[in-house]
Amino acid sequence: MTEISGSGDPARTIATLWGTRQLPRRGPKHTLTTAQVVAAAIEIADRDQDLAPLSMRRVAESLGVGTMSLYTYIASREELVEAMLDTVHGEAVTHLGTHDGTWQEGLRRVAQVNWNLYMRHPWVLQVFTGRPPLGPHTIAKYERELAVVEGVGLTDVEMDSVITLVLTHVEGVARRRVEADRAVRRTGISDEQWWRTVQPLVAEVFDPARFPIAARVGQAAGQAHQSSHNPEHAYAFGLDRLLQGVAALLDERGPA
Repeated sequence: MTEISGSGDPARTIATLWGTRQLPRRGPKHTLTTAQVVAAAIEIADRDQDLAPLSMRRVAESLGVGTMSLYTYIASREELVEAMLDTVHGEAVTHLGTHDGTWQEGLRRVAQVNWNLYMRHPWVLQVFTGRPPLGPHTIAKYERELAVVEGVGLTDVEMDSVITLVLTHVEGVARRRVEADRAVRRTGISDEQWWRTVQPLVAEVFDPARFPIAARVGQAAGQAHQSSHNPEHAYAFGLDRLLQGVAALLDERGPA
């Protein structure tokens, strides 16, 4: 199931994210804060490692209040997901800290912080963020990520493109890792166990002479990873190649 960021009412969402939404003055006394509602929803999604079962009713039950009372703080589930995203982006802001090293060190930190974010909150990968939640934490995260390539010789558009390139790489590999973990939970066997089981079965029907390159490379990769895929290796290998590409671009351009 894929959620779509930006699908809630824009005015209400921005007001919720920035804390400018006025709670109704009439009606029952407010016993919660919007932040408490969002935190409860994040806790549920983290526990399930899935957004699909998340509902306003479940959040209300976890807080010991009626479902309708939640709409006082968050107008819809769509806006709740936006607030959840912006809140966990605040964790990334904290972990990114202030950049004071090389741009290579900075981009590696950006990659690692985002990887760790996905591992802590795998449900984030279920949200398509082509329209990102434009809250204070999300914008602060973007600001700190851009800071690592500020003044190194890239144009503003290239700065945005480099950060997008790194984040897209991390997101793609993290999704494979989360899906692999989900497969282990559902099947009850690890990738290594699966590989040991399927390898001799494939050997009985597979003709290496028909697919010589696939046979050679597949065997080498399988032995190295003890699986058909190693997300951690893909993460490190891809990030190294990305940094080399950025370095090559800067070398062509000369000193900043």
